[in-house]
Amino acid sequence: MKKIIGLALLLVVAGFFGWQNRVDILVFAAPKLQEVFSPIADHRSIEWPRGPEVANVDPNDRPPNIVLIVTDDMGFNDISLYNGGAGDGSVQTPSIDALAEQGVTFTNGYAANAVCSPSRASIMTGRYSTRFGFEFTPFWRTGATIFQWMNDLNPSSIPILFDAENIDNMKPILELGLPASEITIAELLQKRGYYTALIGKWHLGSVGDMAPIKQGFDNSLELAGGLYLPENHPEVINAKVSGDPIDNMVWATGRYAVRFKPSANGDEEFQPKGYVTDYYTDEAIKVIENNRHRPFFLYLAHWGIHNPLQASREDYDALSHIKDHRLRVYSAMIRAVDRSVARVTQSLADNGLAENTLVIFTSDNGGAGYIGLPDINKPYRGWKLNHFEGGTHVPFMAKWPAQIAAGSQLDAAIHHNDIFTTIAAAAKIAVPADRQIDGVDLLPYIRKEVAGVPHQTLFWREGHQQTVLHNGWKLIRADQSHLPQPAPQAKWLFNLAQDPTEQINLASQNGDKVAELESLLAAHNTEQMQPLWPSVFNSPQQIDKTSNEPIEEGDEFIYWPN
Repeated sequence: MKKIIGLALLLVVAGFFGWQNRVDILVFAAPKLQEVFSPIADHRSIEWPRGPEVANVDPNDRPPNIVLIVTDDMGFNDISLYNGGAGDGSVQTPSIDALAEQGVTFTNGYAANAVCSPSRASIMTGRYSTRFGFEFTPFWRTGATIFQWMNDLNPSSIPILFDAENIDNMKPILELGLPASEITIAELLQKRGYYTALIGKWHLGSVGDMAPIKQGFDNSLELAGGLYLPENHPEVINAKVSGDPIDNMVWATGRYAVRFKPSANGDEEFQPKGYVTDYYTDEAIKVIENNRHRPFFLYLAHWGIHNPLQASREDYDALSHIKDHRLRVYSAMIRAVDRSVARVTQSLADNGLAENTLVIFTSDNGGAGYIGLPDINKPYRGWKLNHFEGGTHVPFMAKWPAQIAAGSQLDAAIHHNDIFTTIAAAAKIAVPADRQIDGVDLLPYIRKEVAGVPHQTLFWREGHQQTVLHNGWKLIRADQSHLPQPAPQAKWLFNLAQDPTEQINLASQNGDKVAELESLLAAHNTEQMQPLWPSVFNSPQQIDKTSNEPIEEGDEFIYWPN
């Protein structure tokens, strides 16, 4: 009771004397209040189910194991395979690189969206998430408040625009997610006899029939808070991004917590053990070892390298040559993800499973401009939250020694939707015939068994920000005419075959091509559902600068609706 009274007094005093610093007060006080009203239990070990003690068939004669590794906000330039070195150019990702070197690299792999949850919904279903109304990413009410307050305190020449009614009616983030009527790849594999496990970020609804164990997973160890370690832990190095609303939101809502289901403790949240990237990897290895004698599907959905920027002290110390503190923390986080891939692939080898395991690696979207690091998506323009290549052109590779020749490469455009269909084909499962599946089985294209390309046309849609890529031509448009200050350019047309980094906007010179691509978008939009929940704001996003730099006259930007 004394603790509650003390926090209440703190907020009252802050209200009188620190209103101009109310964002900082909220970021400080919100986690404290959560500790009081929703305490996190101490760490407890997990007993993952065990398969048979002895294999009843040769490992190479059974259906392949599937390991899907999805990182969070990993930019194209964060993988040394593509550029020779991440971070300041010196950071290597040898274990991630090895997946491609021992299998296939997709040079033009695209995320389903430029923001996390819609991408994850497409990965799980093989469908454009807008087909079932999953158009906007679920958002915390606290985050909307921080956005409003920061906009009031530091008004920009191009303001964030809010829908007050929609904000007032926002549902809790855990109640926004994947409809139970959708069929996930986990459900297909579970029915095929696979053991299925999720470790890490779900972000597709965590209550009722939206929870992972209702969507095809036998067990889920789910991210329940955004911290890699408690902020004041002696083994963590933090790098906050001063003045950024999204970074403030993540710190304000951050908790060092996970939840395991099904569990006798219900929805109890408890503390992980150690740095969360390593903890998830520890648990992934247990899943592999416990199920080595039966086919399994492991969805390892890392929180890394999403902010808050927190590195383990060991990884930070290993990169002492990087002088910029924030870049060093971020690079150390990349190092931890690469170590995870090394440990997972080594566990597969140690258990005699490497030959017949399909490992797929990708990121949910591109790197975020709001962490203030300019080079993470090089050579591409744009960031997470917009449809320029930096937001959607992501790391993408796969390894399956039994079926994919080492050193393979596919240059045609592929998409997150293809993960569903490729996994289903690998496991010899028919995709559902009662709905539109947008993904394509990539295996025949990797092995050069078929001619042509997997996709002539790909689409992205988030509110009025809509994009089509058709036969190498890409149109990005934002219907911003209804906004108080329309963007100076609301349409961008690029010929990616000649201009892969989107330097030359051809929209004004190629009206016929714009019309052709807009007709494709119009036809696509007629097949999509209305959003399951509304957009609550429009936020201007710079294309060529990080979010920490001021918008100046002549800068290109696009409004992000969410």
